Amino acid sequence: MTSTAADLRSRFLSYFVANGHEQVPSAPLVPSNDPTLLFTNAGMVPFKNLFMGKETRSYTRATTSQKCIRISGKHNDLENVGVTARHHTFFEMLGNFSFGDYFKEQAITLAWEFLTKEVGLDPNRMVVTVFGGEEGVPADEPAEELWRKISGLPDSRILRCGAEDNFWQAGDTGPCGPCSEIHYWVGEGQGDPSRFHTEPAPDGTGWTEIWNLVFMQFDRDESGKLTPLPAPSIDTGMGLERLAVVAQGAKSNYDTDLLRPIVDHVSTLTATPYNGSMEANDVSKRVIADHARTAAFLIAEGIFPDRDGRAYVLRRVMRRAIRHGHRLGLKDLFLHECALEVVNHMAGAYPELQERRALIEDVCRQEEQRFRRTLDRGLTLLTENKQWLEKNGARVLPGKVAFQLMDTYGFPLDLQQVIGTEQGFQVDELGFTKSLEQARKRSGKFKNAQDVVSTAYLNILEQHGPTEFSGYDLHTDQGIITALVYGGEIRPSLETGDEAELVTNRTPFYGESGGQVGDHGVISTAEGTFQVLDTQVPVQGLFVHRGKVTDGTITQGHTARLDVDQGRRSSVRRNHSATHLLHFALRTTLGPTAMQKGSLVGPDRLRFDYSGSSPLTPEQLRTIEDRVNERILKNVAVQTDVLPMDQARSRGAIGIFEEKYGEVVRMLTITEDSVELCGGTHVSRTGDIGMFRILSEQGLAAGVRRIEAATGTATLEHARHAENQLEALAATLKCPVDQLAPKASRLLEKQRELERELEALQKKLGAGSRQDWNDLAQQREDGRFLSSIVELKDPKALREMADSLRDKLAPAVVLLGADTGKGKAILACTVSKQLTPKYRAGDIIKAAAEILGGKGGGRPDFAQAGGPDVEKLEQAVAVLHTL
Repeated sequence: MTSTAADLRSRFLSYFVANGHEQVPSAPLVPSNDPTLLFTNAGMVPFKNLFMGKETRSYTRATTSQKCIRISGKHNDLENVGVTARHHTFFEMLGNFSFGDYFKEQAITLAWEFLTKEVGLDPNRMVVTVFGGEEGVPADEPAEELWRKISGLPDSRILRCGAEDNFWQAGDTGPCGPCSEIHYWVGEGQGDPSRFHTEPAPDGTGWTEIWNLVFMQFDRDESGKLTPLPAPSIDTGMGLERLAVVAQGAKSNYDTDLLRPIVDHVSTLTATPYNGSMEANDVSKRVIADHARTAAFLIAEGIFPDRDGRAYVLRRVMRRAIRHGHRLGLKDLFLHECALEVVNHMAGAYPELQERRALIEDVCRQEEQRFRRTLDRGLTLLTENKQWLEKNGARVLPGKVAFQLMDTYGFPLDLQQVIGTEQGFQVDELGFTKSLEQARKRSGKFKNAQDVVSTAYLNILEQHGPTEFSGYDLHTDQGIITALVYGGEIRPSLETGDEAELVTNRTPFYGESGGQVGDHGVISTAEGTFQVLDTQVPVQGLFVHRGKVTDGTITQGHTARLDVDQGRRSSVRRNHSATHLLHFALRTTLGPTAMQKGSLVGPDRLRFDYSGSSPLTPEQLRTIEDRVNERILKNVAVQTDVLPMDQARSRGAIGIFEEKYGEVVRMLTITEDSVELCGGTHVSRTGDIGMFRILSEQGLAAGVRRIEAATGTATLEHARHAENQLEALAATLKCPVDQLAPKASRLLEKQRELERELEALQKKLGAGSRQDWNDLAQQREDGRFLSSIVELKDPKALREMADSLRDKLAPAVVLLGADTGKGKAILACTVSKQLTPKYRAGDIIKAAAEILGGKGGGRPDFAQAGGPDVEKLEQAVAVLHTL
């Protein structure tokens, strides 16, 4: 029980070579024969075409130790890494394969003899499982009998399981078949076989699956159809890490010589002991050990951390490891050292690790340096973040903030979730995805690698300084074009049709921030015209105009005229100022707990998220609207003051997103009721808003609600649309608009009355069409049997009638048929529970449905079906009396 993992790997391969197998080197982690897989995730992947009969090789038996990664799609163990004793992103799968050569008997014999004779495991600590069968696929009784004969295990240790555990396939499609799993008891004693399916304890004690023998009999296509393979084959897989656990007398994979040296190295770096516990520091050490292996092997195959596909998966893994090192207090670069430990211990089996040792070290160093530059800042932003949602009593990081952390600071979503678990918050995944999609759509051709774009912005800011914003006072201004960015690269000029970004030293265009969208408009020079479709501030102080050259050439260094779309800006201003008044009205109506949680101010409408648990009543909605409109009608001047933050606070100013404010702030006063910090653009007088109208109010998340509203001419458009809808409805119902409500009430009552009449008629036709069902039922020794055709057209009513008759005649078997009048006959069969062992409703209905030219099935106690041959209905229900 003291075999090293290297010895176990060697003995496994040698054993199968001695038994006529070809030793095949591990295939790459990037599969060459299966575009549906991101990584090789099982030992059979390199042989998939052999199993499907699409390829032949010089051998019909093979054995491998295959490198595998499970970190995406169906097989994704990432979140369990370090938390359990046995989950990994990278692992080695030992396997033996038969391509139409031997089948179940020899596969079971080879596995049993290797474990009990070669490795010396105790049979009394084993349980084996076989496929117990499911609809359309029979139980694997041959395998069950072979296990009895070959192993001598008692029936209590040979157990049947369903498809979830004992029917295996690599993906949604491809080779598959029933399988047998071998489980081993880790811990004191021999284990209770009846509890083999329970997960091991966190320390690894319990039943652990060590080997899976797959009897490849079928190929599953995209529709789910199973087709027999050209020749039955064998695919087995045993995790080397798990074999090492049981062979070395360990409990956790991390205590074997495959991973413990890396864990110990992390302990040395942190100068803290590893105790093998579930304590956070020990979990972090295990995560680093696992992720260092994944990083070393992927880099050795030429995959480097980046933003897409496999490269992004690698970056996620590396940054998770770096984050765990950070929380352990590791100040110096460490990941490359851990990856080199992997090389030291595994290069003997995988020489590519030694060949690319320097590359592995260099890539790990560079990625850790990049991430550490933003790690502290990102963690600080999380700690200081004031934009929180609430769901089921828990804090939730808004998706937009989560996206910013990923986009700007390189924090993958799953890493934020790990930090959230540590710090007690959740992440809004739906909002994150929405922000990601919005960014992709908005960027268009600007969708570059973010690191490149960010570097371009920083270089522009460093070279030319911040943009002077003149938009508080002006709609039109002049500026010098300081930079042009196309495809993430700085260009000297742009041509007609180029979609790009333009930076000037001075601009009246407002860059999106504080919930207010960016301005649109036109930037023109003597040589060309640039249509601005968005304005952003990707780096503090730098305004970036995004759009397209519609005419001529735009050249860096030239003077430009900048014209904001004044109509759009005016609409945005009205909505922004109305947002402040809405906040005031909500707090006045609901109390000070109705605080702003977020907003979006656009030209068409405004959106305001606030803390609240209950929907607003119609009276509250009217009150809020009235209070906002009262302030609008006062037509008072809107006052803006630029002053130090402490003075603004002393004057009662409310700040919403405090991390965005500097030492000097803009304080906006809209009547004496609304005093807030805000850097957006606003109306000059409240009367400029025109009118305010709430369009909708709804729940957004637990404790957060959302109001959407309109101002100015948009309220008139809304009123006209509603009026048009009412007039159209009145025309349809042929009544005046002021009579719509009573007319609709009368129609609904009439509909309910007709439904009641229909229901009564159906019941009368069903239950009352026969005077005495007892006379029609056939009495047999074990119960009554009734078959009949009834005058019902609704399947639900037919079922209810069959159930009722079964209960009246119990114990009974009832088969009813009906003509729907639509060219289809329907059937319902119901069986008393005590009769189901002998008479199964699903079998009865299937036979009856075939006569009707249809199909059917169901449970043992109830089944339904139908078919087009209505004229054979009598013959179909008569099936019952042939039983």
